[in-house]
Formats: sequence, C-alpha cells, structure tokens
Amino acid sequence: MKATTINVPLRDGNMSAYLAFPEGKPKGAIIAIMEIWGVNATMRTHAQEFSDAGYICLVPDLFWRQEPNVNLSDRNPADVIKAFDLYYDFDYDLAVKDMEDTALYLKNLSGFEGKVGAVGYCLGGKLCYLMCCRTDIDCAVAYYGTYIEHEIKEVKNLHRPFLLHMAMKDRWVQKEVNDLLERKLGKNPFVTICKYPEADHAFARHGGLTYRKAEADQALEITINFFNQHL
Repeated sequence: MKATTINVPLRDGNMSAYLAFPEGKPKGAIIAIMEIWGVNATMRTHAQEFSDAGYICLVPDLFWRQEPNVNLSDRNPADVIKAFDLYYDFDYDLAVKDMEDTALYLKNLSGFEGKVGAVGYCLGGKLCYLMCCRTDIDCAVAYYGTYIEHEIKEVKNLHRPFLLHMAMKDRWVQKEVNDLLERKLGKNPFVTICKYPEADHAFARHGGLTYRKAEADQALEITINFFNQHL
C-alpha cells in the first residue's frame, strides 16, 4: 500500500485527507468516513484493509471546519469529551456536500476510471445513509450508524445500494431504533441489513474498547463482497 496526505478542493474550502492506493490497477475507489475520533490509527487501518482489497481509499478530515487534523482515542477521557463536543456541533448537511465533492475528486484522479463508493462508521454511517438518499454515490456501507432514525423520512429517496451493519447490543442505537430501521429500511430493495447479535457499538474499531475481531472480520468480508459487486 502507498499512502499520503492530500488536500481535497471543496466548493467552499479545502479539506485534508488520508489517501491510500492499492498495488496494481484499482477496482474502484472508496471514501472511508470516520467516527467522532478523527483521522486516527483506526481509520488508517481501515484504509489499509480496503487498499489491500484492491481499492483506492480516501479518509476525509470530516471536522475540518471546526478543527482540522483531529486525532482522538476512545481510551483517553479528555479525548472523549472533545470528540462529543465536536460531534454535537457537526453539520451533516454541509458534510453530505463535502462527500459529494470528495467523490468527484476521486472520479477525476489521474488515471482512474471507475466507480466510487463509501463506508462510514458511527457518524460516518449516518452520512452514508444520507449520501444514498441525496447523492449519486455508487453504493455505501454503514457500520452502526447513529441517529439515522432522525432522517428516516428520507428513506423514500434512497436510490443507491446501501448495506447496514447493525450491532444488536449497541449502546448508542437502542433495540427499538434498530427495530424501526429494519421496518423502514427493509422495505427498500436497495437496502441490505446484516445483524450481529452479540456486538456492541464500534465492534469494528481496531484498538477500541468494544472491538470484537470475529464480528469485525465477518463484516469486512461482507463489505468487500458488496463493493466487489457494486463497484
């Protein structure tokens, strides 16, 4: 894998991003959208997973308007406070436009001819849902997306292949919410839902407090197969 830090030109500024390239010709490109912890070691590990699978992977610095270059950990109490402060001041509508611009940037990379998908974790999971409702992203995957239910009315606009990984013991997405999402999203032919009965929120966060390797490996295999099918 070759990786570098770049600047992505957006309609109202410039956003830094971590960009990883696979060996050989890429199958496609993936935007890997962070949780509330920034572009940290976990997100760089996810970038390696997808580049190892043959994809260009770009990890955007989602909090660039609030504070560029955030790099936090769920194991540091001060980082937890900062992460939630950033999260509750975050503008999803602007972020959807940022991701639309990011997808265009990837499509215009020199020598690249292919499709662009997205994968998001927690906060990024909700963004992936919104992208499938509002943009022409080729496909998207959400890991334990938080507060998707707040925008559930947009499901009627969901028009791109969308895969949702549900942690059934998620502390942030309660059982009643998962049940609602399954009822509302499950009717849409573009939606696939995978459930993990024993997993908590952030089960795929490498090095995180709730990481579960078996479920993370299973979800990654499903995700890569999904991208292989749609990208």
